[in-house]
Amino acid sequence: MGDVADKVAYFQAITGLDDPDLCAEILTAHNWDLELALSNFTSNPRATADADASEATTSSTNPEQVETGLVVGAAGGPPGLAWKIVTLPFSIISGSLGLISGAVGFGVWAVSGVLSYGLGMIGLNSGRNGESSSSTRLLSVSAAVSEAMDFVACFERDFGSIRPNFVAEGFMDALQRSRNEYKLLFVYLHSPDHPDTPVFCERTLCNEDLVAFINENFVAWGGSIRASEGFKMSNSLKASRFPFCAVVMAATNQRIALLQQAEGPKSPEELLTVLQRVIEESAPVLVTARVEAEERRNNIRLREEQDAAYRAALEADQARERQRIEEQERLEREAAEAERKRKEEEEARERAAHEAAEREAALVKIRQEKLLSLGPEPEKGPDVTQVLVRFPTGERKERRFHCTTTLQSLYDYVDSLGCLAVENYSLVSNFPRTVYGSEKLSLSLKDAGLHPQASLFIELS
Repeated sequence: MGDVADKVAYFQAITGLDDPDLCAEILTAHNWDLELALSNFTSNPRATADADASEATTSSTNPEQVETGLVVGAAGGPPGLAWKIVTLPFSIISGSLGLISGAVGFGVWAVSGVLSYGLGMIGLNSGRNGESSSSTRLLSVSAAVSEAMDFVACFERDFGSIRPNFVAEGFMDALQRSRNEYKLLFVYLHSPDHPDTPVFCERTLCNEDLVAFINENFVAWGGSIRASEGFKMSNSLKASRFPFCAVVMAATNQRIALLQQAEGPKSPEELLTVLQRVIEESAPVLVTARVEAEERRNNIRLREEQDAAYRAALEADQARERQRIEEQERLEREAAEAERKRKEEEEARERAAHEAAEREAALVKIRQEKLLSLGPEPEKGPDVTQVLVRFPTGERKERRFHCTTTLQSLYDYVDSLGCLAVENYSLVSNFPRTVYGSEKLSLSLKDAGLHPQASLFIELS
């Protein structure tokens, strides 16, 4: 722990001292080595005045017994559950499936409210007692499991099927299982050569009531001290007497929290009392852990649902936006197409009007030219022919021409009037009917038999 305030608060929470200045002085005297300060404080005679009350009871039931090295909660302070931090050998950590599967994530559980700042704030140096440096060759992944399976098989063969449900896994996997199930880990270290072992296993460890309590409230792991992992755990837990039982939970950085231990032969009632006390004092922490885990799961699920709902809403909004944009683009295309057609039609109308105006202007010009080509209308006389022209509309036009004027002049006269919307027509006379077509245009009126007067009508072609 690099933060001085955290160390003072942690030391105060563990020791139960009310004066933070005193805690700071103790830590200063130990060069701010939290582990050394705690060790010296808990081994102080004042903290162990009642340690000689009885050696017949287990070291775990008397948390003030110096030889256990357990940290004691002060009177009136946090719960009096005895515990200490134990650093595991690296071979235990890496020789287990727990390392491979990520079980050594080491989430921190508070011990009955003592770790108000969490074991995650502990900065104890590993290897103080030379445990890490003395680690032996790593076990293979299957070796720890094989040892656990052999222990379970041998135990059931020697003492029957009524027994704790020891998991056939390495220690770290069992520890991870207990974390996942929000239970404490019951550890039994089996010494086959110890004279008290057979009686303890038959009468205590296989007692039906004790078995039922352990199976219901703990994850159980057992190991023989003849096997590699069992031997290393006995060294880590500093087992001095057998049979040896302990209750542990996960801490951080290759450590476990040792909550209780029972060394030497115990009756079922004595061991059951110890375990019941551990469960009672740990219950608030375990319940809190379950509730917090459930809350985390609910929060994660809620966030996932919210994220899913947000993504769905976002996708729906994006789909609507795409539809809106597509509809807008379609309308814009249609509007552009309509505008293009309108402009084309307007341009076509303008061209048509312009062409019509040009044609009309050309016709007017032609009519004027033809009118001018006729010359002035002559006065009545013997050489003047009176011509009457009837139009299809019933309109009549009359004019005098010199008798020597050609039929072409009659056509020019009709054209100059602008009364016809067509260009192809013929001048026709009745009685007898005579059509004065293009082959007769060069004839004079007199030669054509239209002098001195003629009545013609227009026949459209």
